[in-house]
Amino acid sequence: MSDLVLVLNSGSSSIKYQLLHADSGEVVASGLAEKIGEAHGGRIVHECGGRKLVHEGPIADHRDGLRQAFEMFQETGIDLTTVGVGAVGHRVVHGGEVFWEPTIVTDDVLTTIRDLSELAPLHNPANAVGIESTRELLPGIPQVAVFDTAFFHGLPDAAKTYAIDAKVAAAHGIRKYGFHGTSHQYVSEKAAEFLGRDYTELNQIVFHLGNGASASAIRGGVAVDTTMGMTPLEGLVMGTRPGDLDPGIVPHLVRVADLDLAQVEQLLNRDSGLKGLSGVNDFRELGELVDKGDAAAKLAYDVYIHRLRRYLGAYLVELGSVDVIVFTAGVGENAANVRADALAGLSGLGIEVDPGRNATRTPGVRRISPEFSPVEVLVVPTNEELAIARAAHSLTA
Repeated sequence: MSDLVLVLNSGSSSIKYQLLHADSGEVVASGLAEKIGEAHGGRIVHECGGRKLVHEGPIADHRDGLRQAFEMFQETGIDLTTVGVGAVGHRVVHGGEVFWEPTIVTDDVLTTIRDLSELAPLHNPANAVGIESTRELLPGIPQVAVFDTAFFHGLPDAAKTYAIDAKVAAAHGIRKYGFHGTSHQYVSEKAAEFLGRDYTELNQIVFHLGNGASASAIRGGVAVDTTMGMTPLEGLVMGTRPGDLDPGIVPHLVRVADLDLAQVEQLLNRDSGLKGLSGVNDFRELGELVDKGDAAAKLAYDVYIHRLRRYLGAYLVELGSVDVIVFTAGVGENAANVRADALAGLSGLGIEVDPGRNATRTPGVRRISPEFSPVEVLVVPTNEELAIARAAHSLTA
């Protein structure tokens, strides 16, 4: 079976894709379709063999977006129906209690992914549409679902259980599931590889910091806690999501601000976090505002760092000791100030950041702690697409 895998991440209004070799990690082509289903601004950027193609115009739905992307593959000399794609790997956000391993998609599996939309209404419907569309466009090629919640499926009962009526929780699947699991597993394994250490002997704290953000505590290669919960709203401050929030705020807003359920969901998913505090959710824009003396942006940054440090402390206690702290994803890999401020003043705990190493950007995994520091602090670029490709290939080869 060919190790060539097409990896798709279908969002509510976007499709991110890569065609790559699972064995070597070589990327043949990649692209991003944006503003799917919107009246204006539809755009697909496709890169292959050093060429960059841009198509602008309406994208009616996900099937139309994939059809246009497939045409762009052909423009760069690749026919996906004949090039030898061995599998299609799909990022699926929520596996619920049903899926915790890569799974070949059948009609029943697709139906269950749709049913799990109750747990991830902003994500699973789009994931399902992406799978359905690709099955139509590439019939006969195995489709594999890789679940964002899988790495956290085995969380200890004390970590995954919410203190609400047990019967209600059991009836409605209410528990901590965790997200970004593919990334947390990938970078923690890469950290052990970089250090030449046995993965099963390391205690790690991983910060996946992008527009969505989460942290995890990993003991001996097994996740024992994570910040995101039943949904991706819990935990760290994010680009547009608040993270931890007093649940009493929701009924308060319904009573006092006269908001309905849809308005509350809009507020919490799209208008909170850094955006809610400062007006911007892009961390680069936030930094520019802070540099200009914008008080709201400075407060947003301080709240963001405060939450990171709070969970760092919690996970230090939970693990008992830590060998490695890892930063990954867009903010984690690129924002040296975040890494420095999150770990400032912790030398008494064996945690330090070397200013020179932290400020120096080099490709691949890099150490930013001082030489001989008791706790290794690493920046590890995440590669969820490669992890998904390898999972899909291993299941279908």
